[in-house]
Amino acid sequence: MIAVGLIGAGNISDAHARAVSEIPGAAVAAVFGSTLARAAPLAARHGATAYGSLDDFLAHRPMDIVAIGSPSGLHAEQGIAAARHGLHVLVEKPIDVTVAKADLLIAAAAQARVTLGVIFQDRLKPDVLRLKALVEQGRLGSPILATAQVKWYRPPSYYRDSRWRGTRALDGGGALMNQGVHTVDLLLWLFGPVRRVFARTATELHAIEVEDTAVAAIEFANGALGTIEATTAAYPGYARRLQLSGSNGTATLEGDELVALDLLDAPAAAGVTRRATAPENAASPVVTDVSAHRAVFEDFIRAATQGGRPCCDGVEGRRSVELIEAIYRASRTNEPVDL
Repeated sequence: MIAVGLIGAGNISDAHARAVSEIPGAAVAAVFGSTLARAAPLAARHGATAYGSLDDFLAHRPMDIVAIGSPSGLHAEQGIAAARHGLHVLVEKPIDVTVAKADLLIAAAAQARVTLGVIFQDRLKPDVLRLKALVEQGRLGSPILATAQVKWYRPPSYYRDSRWRGTRALDGGGALMNQGVHTVDLLLWLFGPVRRVFARTATELHAIEVEDTAVAAIEFANGALGTIEATTAAYPGYARRLQLSGSNGTATLEGDELVALDLLDAPAAAGVTRRATAPENAASPVVTDVSAHRAVFEDFIRAATQGGRPCCDGVEGRRSVELIEAIYRASRTNEPVDL
């Protein structure tokens, strides 16, 4: 039995707990919350022990893996503490809110010889995996253009009722670092590293310290160009759209579905839905379908127990934070930033 401890007791940790509970041979063993009262309800639903002290939580045994779903700016600090207790660390996106803090966590996990993973569940969704295979097989041809749009909506209460969302210290950024980071990760995973960015960010609707709207033009190392648009101010919220064009054609992902695949050498693409449904995250942070999270936990458990690499390790998880930091810097200076 793999014993999983949860750091955090909010919405995303509830999704983690439900995902773990669906995996044969795994169970939630302990839950740490900012207070014992906050941790208790989630722990009770899964027959786990609740803690209001991080030190006491980390001493709980049996416990093999810690899944971190706390505010983003605490991820590295808490992950380092878990690694030092010999626990494997699976952290929600982003790995943390700065590259410097991400590097500290990566180093601590390496020193402790524990497995470190970052939850980017979109990588394991069926149509995203299909798109990854198409790119790796060269079906799109030479990369030319990537366009990414994350036009979501969050009501004012999403930020107003939270002590950490929209803050520079704990959220690190807004529409990019919190919501858009999944799509930034996919851009890097599918089209490779970026060498230069130009960008502008703004706070147009919400009363927060960070951006709710961002646009960026990017140059990939392979010569392709790209654009990123991200906002939490686009009512009522629309499906994420990611379109990749190469010398042999174009693939379009909307939400989690491959809705178009137009190839010069195969004009009648089979198995493409050509429809789009706005996923729940376009308008709400609530996670009802935990199947992709379950796949992440299953993949991570295999890596931790068999010595392999998880689908997104710490070094991979760092890449999206590095690019988003560069976008923020380009916006502040009104100058291009090289990575």
